Amino acid sequence: MQRILTSEQEQWLQRERRLLADLRELAVRLEAPAGDLALLQQSQAQLDELFLLVVVGEFNAGKTAFLNALLGERLLKEGVLPTTSQIQLLRHSSQPSRAAVSPDQVEIGLSVEWLREINLVDTPGTNAVLQDHQLLTEHFIPRSDLVLFVTSADRPFSESERQLLLRIRGWGKKIVLVINKIDLVEDVADQRQIVEFVAQNGAQLLGEPPRVFPISARLALEAKQAQGGGPLAQNELWQRSRFGELERYLLAALDASERLHLKLSAPLGVAGQLSGAYRQRVDGRAAVLRGDFAAIDHTEAQLVAYEADQRREFKYHLSHVDNILYEMAERGDRFFNETLRFERLFDLVNSDKVRAEFERAVVAGTSLAVERQVSDLIDWIVASDYRQWQAVMGYLSQRAAAHTDKMVGQVGGSFELNRQALLGSVGRAAQRVVDSYDPQAESLKLTQQVQATLMQTAAVEAGALGLGTLLVAVLNTTLLDITGVLGASALAVLGFYVLPYRRSRLKQELRRAIGALRSQLAESLERQFEKELADSLQRLRASIAPYTRFVRVEREKLEAVGGELDRLQQELAALRVVTARVLPGTELPRSSHG
Repeated sequence: MQRILTSEQEQWLQRERRLLADLRELAVRLEAPAGDLALLQQSQAQLDELFLLVVVGEFNAGKTAFLNALLGERLLKEGVLPTTSQIQLLRHSSQPSRAAVSPDQVEIGLSVEWLREINLVDTPGTNAVLQDHQLLTEHFIPRSDLVLFVTSADRPFSESERQLLLRIRGWGKKIVLVINKIDLVEDVADQRQIVEFVAQNGAQLLGEPPRVFPISARLALEAKQAQGGGPLAQNELWQRSRFGELERYLLAALDASERLHLKLSAPLGVAGQLSGAYRQRVDGRAAVLRGDFAAIDHTEAQLVAYEADQRREFKYHLSHVDNILYEMAERGDRFFNETLRFERLFDLVNSDKVRAEFERAVVAGTSLAVERQVSDLIDWIVASDYRQWQAVMGYLSQRAAAHTDKMVGQVGGSFELNRQALLGSVGRAAQRVVDSYDPQAESLKLTQQVQATLMQTAAVEAGALGLGTLLVAVLNTTLLDITGVLGASALAVLGFYVLPYRRSRLKQELRRAIGALRSQLAESLERQFEKELADSLQRLRASIAPYTRFVRVEREKLEAVGGELDRLQQELAALRVVTARVLPGTELPRSSHG
């Protein structure tokens, strides 16, 4: 082929080769099927091969009869049943030959002069009983430079033929429609009606008016065999076969320039089909990744909201503890107002009695109430953490389940498999956390941590049996000692001058002591709460970090692949424009109605 290329055409050919090579590399990066890689490799090799004309159609439409008529001899087997079970590649050979290239393909050598420039392919019928026939036909179509689609005049344009034409069109192939067995329709008007029907349906399916040739392969072969050395054009059978116009198109009008145009255009059709499929694949992955990023953003927003809600709720729970201590201060004020009076001077001398009254009237059930509120607060912390883990696990499980019925195999390869495995791993990790969550054990551990912190803050001896006992110890060490409020030797003086002052001081010290206790307890609880909250958020974020990293890395890879695909599709569009300028196709009649 290179012998007939101009310098400009050679440059165009090299650009096409680079395009196919780059597209094949992109296909590898997208983990495209092995068939795609083989097809791109074949398309590259096809640029250096002879023009490839592929004959397709349903069985019994007369594809083989047409080829025999074209060759001028009954060289290929014909029959009313499917006779072609393999793809038959016809090449030029000085001696007749037949060799099996593969289980699906046989190569036939024929001493036909025009086969030096064109290779012919006879394919199995697309509606043959053996389904392998259709697979062979559709597999070989992408390699063709020109497709002759043979239909029969007695049943033109069946539904299966329509479907096959649509698939051929998807590969961007040049298609010529051949209506065989036109001799079965005797009325000329009926023949014209059939041709118009095929032309109209062909234009609708292919998007442009196709070339249509009505012929009788049987009459054409009979005419050639009966020629006897005379002019073929004067043969009545040849005239009735209407084969001459199609033969002239294939062997004369379809000259070297037109064949070159089709050959160099054919791989662009393959490139367009595959690049379109890869664009869908890239867009599909991008859609999945957009959903993944939305899931990550949603999860992070939930964690931020969870953190804010926890702090707000913590203040609410802590206010219950404040209220209990505030109520104790109020009871202390009332106790001192009622106890430190002149009328009760003799009772004040009995310190044990005053202490007992103080503990009953002021301390009362404060320790138990505070312990209950602190316990509720701790249980809330544990329960909130547990619920958040469940929420994250449930959301990621839903995300992992999304698209599993339609994405694997379409979005492609290890991308979706790795994504599903990763989401499954994250979900299992979250499930293990949830399954191993023991609210009682977590609450006990957190209570012990609060106790330890409170004892360190208040300098209380360790070994308390419970939070309530600890609080009693804190009260006893920080509150005033009622013992010895008054001495018996100074009752009168102290009664008139000291009691009011002492009462005021005791109330102040009580409030100060309770305030210190509140600060110590609040500091301990808040410190432990912040630690638990930070640990919980850190664990949650760490659990989804592999998923987040995967999504970010895949997006970067996909952006690179998408950019390369954009470049290749732009180059493909440019080459298609150059095709018309550098290698203009031969203008031929669109149809032949006789």
